Amino acid sequence: MSTLFQPTALVGAIALAMGFSTSVFAAESQDQRVVNAALDTLVVTATRSEEKIGNVPARINIIEPKILEQSPIASFPDLLKYDAAINMVQSGGMGQLADIYLRGTESDHTLILRDGIRLNNASSGTANLAFIDTTDIKQIEILKGSASVLYGTDAIGGVVQLISKKPEKTSAFITGEVGENRTYKSVIGADLYEDGFYAQIRGQRLESDATKVNNQKTYSNETASFDQKGFSTKLGVEKENFATSIDYTTNKGTNLYDAYTFNGALLKQDFENEIINLRGRINLTDQFELNARLSQFTDEVDQKDSTDFAHSKTQEAELYSKWNFTPQQTLLTGVTHRNLDGDILSYGTPYNEDVDSTGYYIQHQLNGSRLNTQLGVRVEDNEKYGVHTVGQIAARYQLLPSTSAYVNVGTAFKSPTLNELYNSWNGNPDLNPEESTSYEIGFDQNLAYGLQTGLSAYYTQVEDLIALDKNGKLTNIQKATYQGGEAYLGWQQDDLFAKATYSYVKPQNEATHQDLNRRPRQGFTLTTGLQNEIYGISASLVAKSKSKDWDKNYKNPGYATVDVNAFWNVNPNVKLFTNIQNIGDVEYKTAYQDKGYYYINGGRLTSAGVTFRY
Repeated sequence: MSTLFQPTALVGAIALAMGFSTSVFAAESQDQRVVNAALDTLVVTATRSEEKIGNVPARINIIEPKILEQSPIASFPDLLKYDAAINMVQSGGMGQLADIYLRGTESDHTLILRDGIRLNNASSGTANLAFIDTTDIKQIEILKGSASVLYGTDAIGGVVQLISKKPEKTSAFITGEVGENRTYKSVIGADLYEDGFYAQIRGQRLESDATKVNNQKTYSNETASFDQKGFSTKLGVEKENFATSIDYTTNKGTNLYDAYTFNGALLKQDFENEIINLRGRINLTDQFELNARLSQFTDEVDQKDSTDFAHSKTQEAELYSKWNFTPQQTLLTGVTHRNLDGDILSYGTPYNEDVDSTGYYIQHQLNGSRLNTQLGVRVEDNEKYGVHTVGQIAARYQLLPSTSAYVNVGTAFKSPTLNELYNSWNGNPDLNPEESTSYEIGFDQNLAYGLQTGLSAYYTQVEDLIALDKNGKLTNIQKATYQGGEAYLGWQQDDLFAKATYSYVKPQNEATHQDLNRRPRQGFTLTTGLQNEIYGISASLVAKSKSKDWDKNYKNPGYATVDVNAFWNVNPNVKLFTNIQNIGDVEYKTAYQDKGYYYINGGRLTSAGVTFRY
């Protein structure tokens, strides 16, 4: 999903439909200035260290800072769902449960990180996407394909990583945005920077009456309101030969959700997540650096209408080195120790379990003039499942000045979650880990008149996929396969741009030869607009085909929506912006619920805001 132009400061949905602003592309273009800007973008997810995106032999896309700042109201799921290869399934609108299906893989097959910290909780194995705030995020990186060599369990489908900001100058700002459904968000922040020493502080508050979560016909008009507030701070020093920092982030709030009583009743829950991250780097020589990290992530949800709760804690210690033993070759070696702890009370049945796991990995990277490669292996020692070994080999080659091709082969695995093992409904303590093998090939091509295009095809096979059997109990099915492809066509001339992307995936249970639930086979996005440094306006179409669900008699219909966004930088200190999500107020069914009812999207959300900077 490559692109050769930098996006405007439009809302995340617009940039995502454009192709996430930059992607893996190593060819030359008629507009060399634009190409250089794209290729110089630094990413860290593919190699655990800063690397120019044009050198990475994989599909990796980014959402840039300007996109994240355009609409503070836009949630993390809103920022992700406009990639044609991702299907976001949200059980209602703002603040509701959200699942991510990247290239058709399971929701717990995509690893969500923040500065290397695992946000997938110990109980469900997924991240609470609706409760993740993006206030102080610099960019979001989406790495597609298996990534267990560097990150261990859960990275079968890919990795989505939030990279936080580090102050680069002394400044302050305040942003306010107001939208429909009595939706408000305010953000305030300040940065201090001097000679490599920095400090940062952020605060945010969001309130919304939101919308109904399903299409039940009841007498209740109550909506699933959502509010959250957060705080973050960072202190550190960044020098040429060493660096250290400590980060603290907390985000908490309350949301209402459907009680599953089919009479319109809603239940209330409180949530809170907290991150503590201590990092350090020391350059022992010009060619050898050592990095260390100690982190803790807590994710807690407490029911207000019952005694149920789900408390998850992830503690990690990591040490890795980077050795540039020749100008073109780098060796990355590391060890990560992780403890996952879950304390759960569900429908009156408790469990309190934890799992220790230690991973050892090594990756070789070659950055040549025309050839870029990655070769790695990881040995993971899990106290419950023993030792697992995974590997990856990938290469990108510049065939012609305007043509590059890549191939990527990797294995990955996912350990059963604590819920899958111990929950009282359908848990199975005898489950085996899931293991996968993935193959991918693709190319990117510059054309004349500002056109760019690309195509990729992939095949992923998962052994021992965890799924429900006919009796409603979790078990390891024999095999599942995910095969598909992605294509894009982009164009830019001066301030005008357009981008179309298409994704196809066939996710099948090989035992039944049936499609897996909630995976549309086709996704399509089209965006066009005008943008420059002063102003911009854009419109995007997002469409998904139908998908099956757990009840074979009901399918989730396909849908199409259009978003419109605009901004105006009045002067260096004042910015005005407006965003319209789903301008046609299209009501579509996101997932089948039960008894003939569906969860539905949140409808139109029109908002306007202003940012003042100093």
